[in-house]
Amino acid sequence: MDAASGNERGTTERVLTLLGLLQQRQVWTGPELADRLGVTPRTVRRDVERLRTLGYPVHASQGVGGGYQLGPGQHLPPLLLDDQEAIATAVSLLAGAGGAVAGAGDAALRALTKLDQVLPTRLQYEVRALSGSVESFGGGRTPVDPEVLMTLARACRDEVEADFDYPSGSEVRRRRVEPYRLVASDRRWYLFAYDLDRDDWRSFRVDRMTDASARTWRFCPRAAPDAATYVQEGVASRAYPHQARFLVHASADTVRAQIPASAAVVRRRGSELCEVLSGAASLDFVLMHVLLLGHDFEVLDPPELGRRCRALAERLLSAGATVSQVPDMEEP
Repeated sequence: MDAASGNERGTTERVLTLLGLLQQRQVWTGPELADRLGVTPRTVRRDVERLRTLGYPVHASQGVGGGYQLGPGQHLPPLLLDDQEAIATAVSLLAGAGGAVAGAGDAALRALTKLDQVLPTRLQYEVRALSGSVESFGGGRTPVDPEVLMTLARACRDEVEADFDYPSGSEVRRRRVEPYRLVASDRRWYLFAYDLDRDDWRSFRVDRMTDASARTWRFCPRAAPDAATYVQEGVASRAYPHQARFLVHASADTVRAQIPASAAVVRRRGSELCEVLSGAASLDFVLMHVLLLGHDFEVLDPPELGRRCRALAERLLSAGATVSQVPDMEEP
């Protein structure tokens, strides 16, 4: 039994080595591979068949310049990375997750979480050291600590409680949560979680967290609202003292192209109508931005905003009527 297990392990290691060789160079001849693996060409052919069974499209061609070649397939099979490639990939993903690569944040963090699960400890220190030297300029998300981001990603993946220090008014308090999802807006990273001390769902800005840690206590996932929708509504509306809803006479796609996702929630209401939900410190501010969209609209909520519309309309009409009565100023 031990001999059989040893043979199986040896075959597996050899097939993985063969895969690594095929990923290093475009074409290998059978004798070259046999020499590198220390086996016969017949064994190479059998190992190639094993790779094909696993979903790797290994092509074989005859004649001068022919040999074995790893080609693209319908599905993405696992990749083999050496130490240097793994470090470079992890650092690049950290940069993408941090916002240096526009639009790549979510996918970069998912890939980084998978890579982190299998990355040897000896390489994690090198990744941390190199990630500290990666910076970006211009637009993009607010920078976050990669260690905090990875700690939260692991906690979401493993379904374990997390805690962190978070500002609340003039104080910084320890928050204990069940983390569910990390959500990226066009500007920031947020954690969508169930707050155990407040018994309710909350969203937290990752850039405001310090001393984040994942606990060993596992939790049973609750029935949760949609993470992205919850966070967006909180960022665009609930975070402000005043909220407003409008029915805009334009398609949802048109309005979404005009308003950042962090500024308003746009809901489809037919092919040429949409509902806009937004918040601000002042209702006049929300009203001004919807007016500047350039579409007809109706106020749905709150009632006082309708009255404010009429008052502002009268003021604008009055201002426009007095323009022609003002004499032109003569130049000195």
